[in-house]
Amino acid sequence: MIVFVDPALGPRGLQNAQDLVEDADRVVNANDQLFGTQGGPVNVMVFALDGRTDGTGGADHMGCDFTTGSAIEVCAAFGNSARVSALFEAELSECSMGGNLCGVSTGEALSRWCAAVISNDALADFATAPTWAAQGFPNFVDRTDPTDTNPVSTGNGMAFISWLISLGHSIDTIAPALVSLGTGGTLAQLFASLTGESPTNAFSKFMAAVNNLPNGVTSDDPFGPPAQLAHLDPLTVALAGKLLSSILADLAASKSADHMVSNVHAIMSLEPTAKWRIADKGCCNGQSHRLRPPGR
Repeated sequence: MIVFVDPALGPRGLQNAQDLVEDADRVVNANDQLFGTQGGPVNVMVFALDGRTDGTGGADHMGCDFTTGSAIEVCAAFGNSARVSALFEAELSECSMGGNLCGVSTGEALSRWCAAVISNDALADFATAPTWAAQGFPNFVDRTDPTDTNPVSTGNGMAFISWLISLGHSIDTIAPALVSLGTGGTLAQLFASLTGESPTNAFSKFMAAVNNLPNGVTSDDPFGPPAQLAHLDPLTVALAGKLLSSILADLAASKSADHMVSNVHAIMSLEPTAKWRIADKGCCNGQSHRLRPPGR
């Protein structure tokens, strides 16, 4: 697997590429954990997408699997390589969807959430949930928008996933459940699969929660934790939950201490899945499945 960089970007572009090389294994392992699968090979190209060097050029790839989408293009972000990693994860996560959510609003929302999780919300300026709120909260819970470029429908998905997480459903549970529903699945069906309730309850319960938000919808994570807890990585929280569940289950089954320790080690073990190097790339061209900030 190779990280390409446009030599015209100079030392700061090269730094973005080197930082991505250093961070690649972490991102790949985190992505595999989110989807419960092991991804395939990809190449990543760092360049000034739309002439931007602050990350706002976004990212793109040709398709939503590791065959058609393996050539990933990400915008350089001089002095802020966390944004490059986030853009990489946004496209990598779509490859892990196996084509099931390609080009629809639910898949776009999920990929943006994956990017937020692995980067501590390094793309906060890409937020779309406030756009959904500003448009009067249209219902994209009971129907899925057949596009991944509408910030209103994507924003509804972002806020809805935030709500599901606040109910105790971790992102590494939400991701495979949503993928299993496929392109024709809805957020209401996702709610039903996670809670056991009727899908007809989803939008009304969600909107009741939205209406009770003290500050309204001002970010893609309106139901997120208080500010003093915001520094905790959601993947860390999810891992802690898995560890606690494993320990409690072993205690209930009267397992030995050695057995419990072995299970903990098994959960925590993450082997590197990618080896990376840098190569020059003279030019790159934007393709489909484009991630952009609202209004661009």
